[in-house]
Amino acid sequence: MSLAERKRRLVSDELTESALQLLALKGFDAVTVDEIAAAAGVSKRTFFRYFASKEDVVVQFLADMGTGIRAELAARPAGEPPSVALRHAVWVPLGECADHGERALRVVRLILRTPALLARFLERQARWREDLARELAERLGADAGSDLYPGLAAGMALNAFDAVLHRWSADGSTETPADLTDRAFAVIAPALDAVAPEGTP
Repeated sequence: MSLAERKRRLVSDELTESALQLLALKGFDAVTVDEIAAAAGVSKRTFFRYFASKEDVVVQFLADMGTGIRAELAARPAGEPPSVALRHAVWVPLGECADHGERALRVVRLILRTPALLARFLERQARWREDLARELAERLGADAGSDLYPGLAAGMALNAFDAVLHRWSADGSTETPADLTDRAFAVIAPALDAVAPEGTP
């Protein structure tokens, strides 16, 4: 990565961090682009060189989460059961949430409780499912276009991911993302591992 690329990434990360903190603390509608830019120490013009809107900051954050999930699945050992590989893959963003504690919890609640952001979250998840299905098909020597297994398995893993986020972010919840993820995958693991896709051992 060149020096210019590193600088661009640093500014983008700073804008994202500032935006998520402000949005989580004050609410989506209460925060202006001017406030985000000021918190990041840049001009409003600089903000718009990186993002088209407040919503796009969150969308990029979600896109990065999806990239992390697929990259982790691709890095898992080839002979690992699908339930184990997928559990590790979806744990990437959940683990980051756990590491950032209360701040991450506020961001998750913001996304799940703001209709516009929730709609974009669900839109992104549809793309994640396609990416995970393709990656899973490649791992198993299956055809993501004709075999039902990769898409269904990816969908189950992301449903588990969703269930963990909703339960963890619920008011009064004391459960940790790690415990919830273990419980969720204990439920779906038998189905993930019971049926091999066509053409695989």
